Amino acid sequence: MKRCRWVTDDPVYIQYHDEQWGVPVHDDKKLFEFITLEGAQAGLSWLTILKRRSGYKKAFADFDVEKVARFTPEKIKTLLLDPGIIRNKLKVNAAVSNARAFIEIQEEFGSFDKYSWQFVDGKPIINRFKAHEEIPATTKESISFSKDLIQRGFKFVGPTIIYAHMQAVGMVNDHLVSCFRYKEVIE
Repeated sequence: MKRCRWVTDDPVYIQYHDEQWGVPVHDDKKLFEFITLEGAQAGLSWLTILKRRSGYKKAFADFDVEKVARFTPEKIKTLLLDPGIIRNKLKVNAAVSNARAFIEIQEEFGSFDKYSWQFVDGKPIINRFKAHEEIPATTKESISFSKDLIQRGFKFVGPTIIYAHMQAVGMVNDHLVSCFRYKEVIE
């Protein structure tokens, strides 16, 4: 079975690639989860975050955006002691402030889903990359999406992080054409 080159032999990576990566997500709770995890990943490997995903789920109230938005400074101090997550003060604070900004977007647009998918005209961008080296780190869409999020108060949402988010939630299909998931994800 041929997979994208970035997938290692780690079972966590294989399962993520084979079942989630690139599959269109339209659920606000899942979108909040991915925005939170992508921000935590900045400067680290995605596998590091995937292996702590259950820790993040527990620490961040099962990614209930309303609950996370109400986290107090005391709760944040507790999170910074939690070995189940990346204990970076800036990233943890960003997750909480991002939750508040996420809710503002939901109120303005009706859902974060509706807001975010506008950056790809409501449907996935289907790329036809043959080699891993062809996949960009950013695109005009991720730059625009990132810029808008930053203007709305989000942190840890630069264009590269947002492009990774877009790949993860299926806003773009960057499975290589040789990967068995390429056609499965677009059908």
